[in-house]
Amino acid sequence: MNNRFFSLDIFRGATVALMILVNNPGNGNFVFIPLDHAEWQGCTLTDLVFPFFLFAVGNAMSFVVPKFKQLGQSYFLKKIVKRSILIFTIGLLLNWCPFFIWDNNQLIFKQWTFINKDASGNLFEDGVRILGVLQRIAICYFFAAIIAFYFKPKITLFIGSGILLLYWLMCWSLGTTANPYTITSFFGNNIDISILSKNHLLHIDKVDGKVFHFDYEGLTSSIAAIVQVLFGYFIGYYIQKKGKTYEMLSNLFVAGVFSLLIGYWWDMVFPISKKMWTSSYTVYTTGLAIITIGVFIYLIEFKNIKGIWARFFDVFGKNPLFIFVLSGFLPRVFRLIRIPDFDATGKPIFLNPFSWFYEHACKNVSSDLRIGSLLYAVILIFFYWSICYFLDKKKIYIKV
Repeated sequence: MNNRFFSLDIFRGATVALMILVNNPGNGNFVFIPLDHAEWQGCTLTDLVFPFFLFAVGNAMSFVVPKFKQLGQSYFLKKIVKRSILIFTIGLLLNWCPFFIWDNNQLIFKQWTFINKDASGNLFEDGVRILGVLQRIAICYFFAAIIAFYFKPKITLFIGSGILLLYWLMCWSLGTTANPYTITSFFGNNIDISILSKNHLLHIDKVDGKVFHFDYEGLTSSIAAIVQVLFGYFIGYYIQKKGKTYEMLSNLFVAGVFSLLIGYWWDMVFPISKKMWTSSYTVYTTGLAIITIGVFIYLIEFKNIKGIWARFFDVFGKNPLFIFVLSGFLPRVFRLIRIPDFDATGKPIFLNPFSWFYEHACKNVSSDLRIGSLLYAVILIFFYWSICYFLDKKKIYIKV
């Protein structure tokens, strides 16, 4: 990508940095409200991370689809099938990682299905989660790429809008209760269970006092997420077509505000919800993504403001998928390392290196435990940034 679109790199890198911030609190029970997901409906800062990342995937896709069309259908299909399968497989293995767990002071192999305990200590059958963030990226990338390859950019915009309307109709008409937009009545959950089995979905403890199986990155809720990539693709195409002009920038802001207004309106009848990835959520977060990209383009491309902050985010944007995988891989592997310690009551416990660092270096910086939790997350951002910086200095860019 040439320097004219450096702002799109910054957008991707800033999204990765925010992802690390919200995914790695010192203690998930003590976080500031913007750094936690909305419980079911609504949208916080944290709920912008995933749609922004998918939007960035679409932006990047707008630069390679013309190349795919030149090289032909056979090359295109081989490339996207291989990439989609690889990303999905990495996500699945990451869920299974580190393949061993502690059980009565012994390391045992983590089976595909196993017995787990809920919050009350009750046993239930569980298993390795099949879906996840990377798996959804793979699914959305595959279908969005297919649409972008076979249809003109403007047609993809209409196809995406049609998919959102169809998804709304499905959620409304196939819901299992009078209110089809609750966690227990969402139509997609039964479909996900029938295809994947409940043992391989996420389990949630606090639904009617029982273990409830629901996957936030489920197959059916991925329908609207595909459109997030398509919208990112169209915006990337539009930016390239118009170039660095004030007409392009003005139209971006108009489109962003228009999307926000549509999202707000749609929320009245089809609530904004990341957990269901509703159509209103897709349109609303797309509007915010467009406005954010517009701001970056104005600062970087028009005003040439490229300080340390731009360099900081650019480093993250060079290896986005790799650093996402690493930020999920290291905490899982470190759970196998046990450091003897004591809890608040003096009871002997084991901590892994990350949790030990939080407990002894971050937790007690303030009586407000949210500050210590935030400090830990910020330190991890710089930790992972240093890895990205090293790779960038060595010109090592790990792509899938």
